[in-house]
Amino acid sequence: MTNPSRKPDAAPAADAAALRGREALARKWSYLLSSVVMVALSRDELDAELGDQLDTLCAALHNEPFDPAPFEAIGERLVALGYVNEPGLKRTVDVLGKGLLGLEEFRAHPRHAVRVVGGIGALACGFTAARARSILDQQESMQRSLLKAAHDAQQDQRQSEAKFAGIAISSTNGILIVGLDGKVVWANDAIAGILGRRPEPGSRLMEFVAPGSVAVFREMVERVLAERGEFEREPLHLLRGEDDLARVTLTASLLRDGDNKPSHVLVVADDDTELALLQGELRRQSLHDVLTGLPNRQFFTTHLETVLRRADPELGVTVFHLDLDAFGLVCNSLGGRVGEKLLQHVARRLRALLSREQAMVARFDGDEFGIVVENSATTPDVATTMAAINADLAEPVFVDDHGLAVSVSAGVVDRPSPDVDPTELLRMADLALRQAKKDQRGQWELFHGNQDTARRRDHALAVVMPGAWEQGDIGVAYRPVHALATGELAGVEAVLHWDLSDRCAKLADQTGLILPMGEWLIRIGAGQAQWWRQRGELDTQFGVRLTRHQATDADLVSRVAKVVEETGLPHERLTLSMPVGVLGVAGAAENLGTLAARGIRVALDDFGLGPRDLAWLSELPVVSVLVPEDLVRRQDPRSTTLIPAVHELGVTICVDGVETEQQAQWWAAAGADLAIGAHFGVPRDAGEFLQRL
Repeated sequence: MTNPSRKPDAAPAADAAALRGREALARKWSYLLSSVVMVALSRDELDAELGDQLDTLCAALHNEPFDPAPFEAIGERLVALGYVNEPGLKRTVDVLGKGLLGLEEFRAHPRHAVRVVGGIGALACGFTAARARSILDQQESMQRSLLKAAHDAQQDQRQSEAKFAGIAISSTNGILIVGLDGKVVWANDAIAGILGRRPEPGSRLMEFVAPGSVAVFREMVERVLAERGEFEREPLHLLRGEDDLARVTLTASLLRDGDNKPSHVLVVADDDTELALLQGELRRQSLHDVLTGLPNRQFFTTHLETVLRRADPELGVTVFHLDLDAFGLVCNSLGGRVGEKLLQHVARRLRALLSREQAMVARFDGDEFGIVVENSATTPDVATTMAAINADLAEPVFVDDHGLAVSVSAGVVDRPSPDVDPTELLRMADLALRQAKKDQRGQWELFHGNQDTARRRDHALAVVMPGAWEQGDIGVAYRPVHALATGELAGVEAVLHWDLSDRCAKLADQTGLILPMGEWLIRIGAGQAQWWRQRGELDTQFGVRLTRHQATDADLVSRVAKVVEETGLPHERLTLSMPVGVLGVAGAAENLGTLAARGIRVALDDFGLGPRDLAWLSELPVVSVLVPEDLVRRQDPRSTTLIPAVHELGVTICVDGVETEQQAQWWAAAGADLAIGAHFGVPRDAGEFLQRL
């Protein structure tokens, strides 16, 4: 358990203003707490005690990562101060819930609001748990006192009887004296409260034991009569009235007469109903989100195990992983309080939308929600459900006078195998969600197993790429660029080559390895091109395609300048291609312009021949564009309408992925200038490439 008096080292030092704010809040806490509780501390001592605890809480809120353990420890500390009851906890929650968010040091960061809510919940849990332990300790002490009094009665009957009677009458535990024949001799008032009626003298105690606990009760009595120990204790159920059960812990001990012979059995019944309710509430809090009241990820995952087993074999279940679009923008602009209220609104709307289905809605972390639907014959399909969710959330809701409307992106797993592990199922939904968020807001993506297999294979290859590169398994290959009109060689493109994957550059881009590997590719390729030039074997344009990561690299220009200087290749002989989709990212267009200013020819890759892509040509010093393979294969006449406009800007058009003569002729007729693809030559190493030429 965390020591609440120890201040975490990672917390920033508070300035004078922050210290004054904390002192004022600590005094307010002390004043309000002392008005409803009794503690063995003076007012000044209580001020100092709560001031230290407040410093600990503030440090915990600043710490990264946030750990609510200090809050829970301080909840326990409150119980240890003295008679701090539920009003004391309520005053503490009210003061800290508002006061911490009112401190200047926590106003600037929206994440502190979420941390304060979680911390207050942890404090309440710590208080409740410590209070429960205190109650149990008191009950245990009372039971032992009763047992000791009963045994003392055998030595001094008059004194013991008077003491026992006083304790038994005032005890909140049910107490019975039962004869060795199992019949009740005497019972106090508390047992009547537990059973709903007072056992009459002469009635059998077995009559009050629930059928399911009879065997346990008999075994306990047998152990008591056999004198195996000082006392026996068992949790079991007693009949409460006609149709209810009382959950109790029975403690039984053997009483002896003046001749030290067994005479009666003392039975103490501790009513566990309140404790069970308290434990149930603690369990509920541990499985539910404090802010929205929805089940949390832990509860949702456990629930998945159940619904997968009981789902209809044909209809199965559907799992949705939802993410609020632009939620961070709401919190950053309007504050964490507005964000929290928005999350509560979304939680209510999702529950309402799924109310007609056998479904669970849960809140995961931050702005993410999970839904599992046990499909029936009337359950709407995924598209209908997602359309209904986004249509409902698109209706503005006013939060602190701000009209807000949101959309959600979603990853969906429909009718998974009932044998799938719940954790794996959530991973599938998360992967589908990431795919959905790649495109635009308000979209959903269905998980496909074949895509996951390919993704895992790519991830496995990406992991081993550094070792493969170091061992020389990854090399540089060259492929020709031909003029469509004449069929002559117009240039050479250098690409990364790996026998295990033809997506080498894309895999390296995912891990960041492309930065050193891409620089190495340019160096090797440019050096080879310069070697061919110096030997008079080949003097043509040399090109390399940059990935998205390379195009936005702040050191791209310096990397390229260093390579060109080392290899001696003329600037105008080098062509670098950037993905057109990256030009809107900060730094990419600037890199392109700087490279062009140094005399390097710059091209745009994945050029879609659309008005949006065309706009870049009038703004940037681009000399060539590369039409992607999927567009080349479609041969759609609508794609060629802007080719004249591209030529009017002095830009050359190269089509990528030409595989047949028919494709080459079609694009030549459409006005394309250059072509790359298997029809003109596959990538080969330097020696074989030159021989083929």
